[in-house]
Amino acid sequence: MHERSSVGELAGQLRRELDRYSPGGKLPSSRALVERFRVSPVTVSRALAQLAAEGLVVTRPGAGAFRAWPRTPETPAGDTSWQEVALSADGTADLVPRTVDATGVTVSLAAPPPGVLEFNGGYPHPSLQPERAMAAALAR
Repeated sequence: MHERSSVGELAGQLRRELDRYSPGGKLPSSRALVERFRVSPVTVSRALAQLAAEGLVVTRPGAGAFRAWPRTPETPAGDTSWQEVALSADGTADLVPRTVDATGVTVSLAAPPPGVLEFNGGYPHPSLQPERAMAAALAR
């Protein structure tokens, strides 16, 4: 049994017609699409939403639907070969004995001297938080 979907058919028709528009070009209004294809406004809305989910169009409330700019290819993963050599991931760890200098790690894990505020925790030190200003703003 083959079930037809007016949303799918309209989305397919619009998908085929997208080549007519330049990237960023405005598509016909929803009203024009309703009249042209003789479908309901809900069907047009769902078809445009389907194309937007596929990244083919961009919809802006009050402005209309526009052809999306082509996606830029994802940047390739960085070269990690230096890490493989440094960490002996290629299996040569037994051939080249290495000593580990952990001073960098121990220094970064050590407690800071008194009077030093650390900013690497993600939250400011309690003495730097604007508690009074926030309380005054919330009391308004």
